[in-house]
Amino acid sequence: MSPSGRGRIFAAAVRCRRTHRLKGVTGVAINAGEEALAAVKYNDDGLVAAIVQDASTRAVLMMAWMSAETLALTLAEGRTVFWSRSRQEVWRKGETSGERQWLREAYYDCDGDTLLFVVDQEGGGACHTGRYSCFFRSFDGSAPADGG
Repeated sequence: MSPSGRGRIFAAAVRCRRTHRLKGVTGVAINAGEEALAAVKYNDDGLVAAIVQDASTRAVLMMAWMSAETLALTLAEGRTVFWSRSRQEVWRKGETSGERQWLREAYYDCDGDTLLFVVDQEGGGACHTGRYSCFFRSFDGSAPADGG
């Protein structure tokens, strides 16, 4: 599978609005318009940066990459789906760890080159290290407010 497909966002896949449940957590599918999807600007590798933020705390949890396909899947499934650059495959966050992210809101920035997903984080955290956030290290050595 390739991350490219920049001009062809799977608009048909995001037409419906439905919910998904797991362990009492519900994700919301987002019915994105074609104009909004067309505004997303992918880099030369066919990817766009995606920031994930906790709906309750508003803490930034992580940054990952999305292709046109994984953006469409995220919006349609109501959970985050990314493109793994290391494995070169679609990566459904939490598929093996159980640390799923259930979609609440989705945005794109003024340039269209960065996405923001507000989610309900299932499990202990978003980081592969087991921490709540991937942003647990600071340049000055101070601990993050959430304890990381």
